[in-house]
Amino acid sequence: MRVMVTGGAGYIGAHASLLLAERGDRVVILDDLVTGSLARVSTIPVVQLELAGENARQKIAQTLRELRIDAVVHFAARKQVAESIRLPAWYYQQNVGGLANVLLGMEDAGVSRLVFSSSAAVYGDANGAVSERDETRPVNPYGETKLVGEQLIASASRAWGLRAASLRYFNVGGAGRPELGDSAALNLIPIVFDKLAAGDPPIIFGDDYPTPDGTCIRDYVHVMDVAEAHLAVLDSLTSVAGHLSLNIGTGTGTSVREMMNALSTAAGRDISPVVTARRLGDPASVVATVHDIQRLTGWSAKRSLADIVESAWESRQRSIAEN
Repeated sequence: MRVMVTGGAGYIGAHASLLLAERGDRVVILDDLVTGSLARVSTIPVVQLELAGENARQKIAQTLRELRIDAVVHFAARKQVAESIRLPAWYYQQNVGGLANVLLGMEDAGVSRLVFSSSAAVYGDANGAVSERDETRPVNPYGETKLVGEQLIASASRAWGLRAASLRYFNVGGAGRPELGDSAALNLIPIVFDKLAAGDPPIIFGDDYPTPDGTCIRDYVHVMDVAEAHLAVLDSLTSVAGHLSLNIGTGTGTSVREMMNALSTAAGRDISPVVTARRLGDPASVVATVHDIQRLTGWSAKRSLADIVESAWESRQRSIAEN
């Protein structure tokens, strides 16, 4: 298969790009390299391009035609929630505008298979076990752009026969290789690592939730499982008519306290978090229901919480040693 991966030099995108290349697919990456790194994907051709920029549609279509691309995996997006609240119009321009150019380029070049990197942020403040049939009600512009992206893809599938799947990730962590770790302190694991590096205690926001240990529960899934899900869905698109949305998670919850204990074990040191008041809008428990992707592809997450935190810690130590 010949596959274009947008954002393929980023954290999750690099894992998927390398898996595709390792199994023998011909891969080309389109990435603006703002947060992506060429070092992650040194063996794969990279075209530097701002997807929301001027003439992006034409450049995407040209690349698709010249390389005779069969399918696109679209990771490229801005993904900082706080930044999206501060710069909502720019987030729509980047995330929705970039996706629109990808779809226009695909239509121009006659490429009809797409896997889209969406997010559980489309569910907003959902609580409990969340399925793809639950209400989508994002609570920030980042989540809104992901939902609008899904809607745009669904419209394209009705208009010109696009076969597509939007993958709604839950809490992604870990590293498939030490050099591929998540360097951005946007999620719990790298945030805790940054606190430890600064000599500060990690923070638990509330320990009085209606959960076994009083702390919030989330669904953490290893980045390699997420990457493998993309390949499984990509291979299944020939049997997909139109557009569908699929949760990507483990179906199992881990509390913040349990995560702190796992990180303490991986780091080989005591982590004594400070408990503060709850954050506004934090639901007690959010866990993915993953039956739909299992039925479609047979995929399920294989890696454990220990695999996530140990690989993340190893990646972090490598980064420190190199810097």
